[in-house]
Amino acid sequence: MDQQEFEEAKKSMERWYWWGIPTFFRCPWNEDPGACDIALVGVPHSSGNGSTERDQHLGPRAIRHVSALYRRSHGRFAITPWRMCRINDLGDVPLPEAMVNDVSVVHIEDYFKRLDRAGARPVSIGGDHAITGPIVRALAGREARLSGGRKAALVHFDAHTDSYHHLPHWLGSRRSAAHWASYLVTEGFVDPARSTQIGIRPNVGTAGSRVASEELDYRIIGMDEYEEIGAKGVIDVVRRRVGDSPVYITFDLDALDPADAPAVANLEPGYPGIRCGDAIRMLQGLRGLDIIGGDVVCIMPTKDNPNQITAMNAMVLAFEMICLIADRHFKSRA
Repeated sequence: MDQQEFEEAKKSMERWYWWGIPTFFRCPWNEDPGACDIALVGVPHSSGNGSTERDQHLGPRAIRHVSALYRRSHGRFAITPWRMCRINDLGDVPLPEAMVNDVSVVHIEDYFKRLDRAGARPVSIGGDHAITGPIVRALAGREARLSGGRKAALVHFDAHTDSYHHLPHWLGSRRSAAHWASYLVTEGFVDPARSTQIGIRPNVGTAGSRVASEELDYRIIGMDEYEEIGAKGVIDVVRRRVGDSPVYITFDLDALDPADAPAVANLEPGYPGIRCGDAIRMLQGLRGLDIIGGDVVCIMPTKDNPNQITAMNAMVLAFEMICLIADRHFKSRA
């Protein structure tokens, strides 16, 4: 087999998910943010939520493993994002003090500032939900390139509000998975009047657990309201609030029903969550908005079932975010 035959043999194997080195969606691995338009990033962080399941740092590896099998084109949008723009797997954020949350979030923010300077829009896989705070601090606000110096509108899918500013810390972490949705507002990176929290369960935490978000001016669409207005109603609310603002999407997998995501850090049984098909419809309803980035967080691969359904659904949600960004910002290149 000469070199040409060798290259042709490799090319013929690219469609098979079980062949080759796993990267997100089989994308090239290139750590240079200047070499891509959409940056796929792993954030293997799990010290921001020490009260529940701890192995969320294994999430990026799990999604890389399953994402090689996913389809290449978006049927409803009729696009193939990999042909429209440069999409690379940048690898994982280095976290040399991974056991110390309040140091790690600084490292995460510094990493994503590199992407903002390069103009690369990230879709990230966590990791616990503490990662969203430093990512948004890097991509939005006065000094950010991707947001044009503006605050971001947050589209936040979750069973919990993560805005517990009445608590000084979460088991010692002050910029934790429970605090980021608050400090992003008070520090000037998120505009709560343009932001929406979707999927909050009616029986989580303590009585009044939504109060902090309401004080901050977030619009909460809890599961009781969601069951009344449906996916279309949620899309209408979100689009009215966002307007022309830059948008950041964060999706905590515990927003999904346990039937679709059994392997999450804060499993909420009993009260139904969002079914994955409806979550996909809601993401697709954001088509055309100025999305500066997104993340999927809180997967617990060690708790997944044998067919890895939580990882696969996380993969699909990340794919939808990739397609939203490619469709709005890079369609003219196709």
